[in-house]
Amino acid sequence: MRRLRRAKIVATLGPASGSPDMMAKLFAAGVDVFRINMSHTSQDRLRELVAAIRAIERDSGRPIGVLVDLQGPKLRLGTFAGGSAMVKRGDEFVLDSDSAPGDTTRAFLPHPEIFAAMQPGHALLIDDGKVKLTVTQADAKRMVARVEVGGKLSDRKGVSLPDSTVPVSALAEKDRSDLEAALEAGIDWVALSFVQRPEDIAEAKKITRGRAAVMAKIEKPQAVKRLDDIMDLADGLMVARGDLGVEMPLEKVPGVQKQMTRLGRATGKPVVVATQMLESMIAAPVPTRAEVSDVATAIFEGADAVMLSAESAAGQYPAEAVATMNRIAEEVERDPTYRGILDAQRAAPEATGADAIADAARQIADTLDLAAVICWTSSGSTALRVARERPRPPIVALSPNLATGRRLAVVWGVHCVVTEDAHDVDDMVDRACRIAFKEGFARQGQRVIVVAGVPFGTPGATNMLRIAYVGAEAVGD
Repeated sequence: MRRLRRAKIVATLGPASGSPDMMAKLFAAGVDVFRINMSHTSQDRLRELVAAIRAIERDSGRPIGVLVDLQGPKLRLGTFAGGSAMVKRGDEFVLDSDSAPGDTTRAFLPHPEIFAAMQPGHALLIDDGKVKLTVTQADAKRMVARVEVGGKLSDRKGVSLPDSTVPVSALAEKDRSDLEAALEAGIDWVALSFVQRPEDIAEAKKITRGRAAVMAKIEKPQAVKRLDDIMDLADGLMVARGDLGVEMPLEKVPGVQKQMTRLGRATGKPVVVATQMLESMIAAPVPTRAEVSDVATAIFEGADAVMLSAESAAGQYPAEAVATMNRIAEEVERDPTYRGILDAQRAAPEATGADAIADAARQIADTLDLAAVICWTSSGSTALRVARERPRPPIVALSPNLATGRRLAVVWGVHCVVTEDAHDVDDMVDRACRIAFKEGFARQGQRVIVVAGVPFGTPGATNMLRIAYVGAEAVGD
């Protein structure tokens, strides 16, 4: 199941793709990581989906990543008399702590933490920005706002606060319960919704305790302002463009996407670009030209992965959407401008032995036109460092840990093979050559470069490289 592209594909499971047969079709079409959205999935269903993914993994012999996306805290209005109310531009509107049903002049906001965070001039966006209010007065139990964009308010619509950092955890009680269930099921990545600050990541990591990697979903302006601090703690980023486009001007989102992609590249952590990538394929068998360009742009920029949401979860053409994304990625990576763009974004290696080795491996592989860069990696850190360099040859990660292989499924260019750890340097080289041949990355007579850490099995100890020749013994002659 070797992929002919470096960028990875994440596909969301849902009613259109939740059967084992359809999941197997999606994997065959190109999925590297399956996403389970806990906003729409029960814990029992979560366990069923993970079991089905692991069955596909056993049949294919290739590690598959499972990403669980937590719902996050939901800030919502109370109810309205009659179920809804219309507000007009220029109206004064009050949000208060009175639980009585709302009307055209006021509404119940059952979140005291919002009142504590709001200041005059701050915006409130209701129902994905369909109604916009600007606060003129605020105290601990009541705020007065001016309607900037009028429209219909109805029961329990969501409230977004683009200007305010609300002192609320990114993990609601439901999220904590879902996270524990996901960890028990053996998932690989957890995506944390509505991150505002690095402390949100630290809170999730206290629960995961290394059992899963933590991906920060960047969907709030507050998170964009603290991106560097968040990235220091997170294991990866997701560009959640849907909510970002609600809470900040739409024209700013492409720039934020590029900033996040380049930050991930500089730090050697994976970045997933998500939301509305092939949106029209929910109902049509082909995407629009603009959508193709959007996916291509993310891949040209060097994103580790591109993601399908409703297209694969609830659309009419889930397998076709994956196949389309696969074709776009393959074509972009064949484009003559692709390599120049990637090379121009390369950051200087950090002053560590591991980064120096990874940079040297890339230079040697490119200069000698080697068939593959082969990394022995226990924790995954060696493969992440090599992937950060974006070498021209494929990256083959050899790991004794299946969990490592699954986590690396979202990382640019990495094809992971689970195998027992090397016993000595000769075994390291011999087995690397054999596996490179068997997996279709090298032919007899070609050379590969092998990167490892000695002593073997020591996480983060990348300190050695070896150029090896794929001889007759590697191909079984």
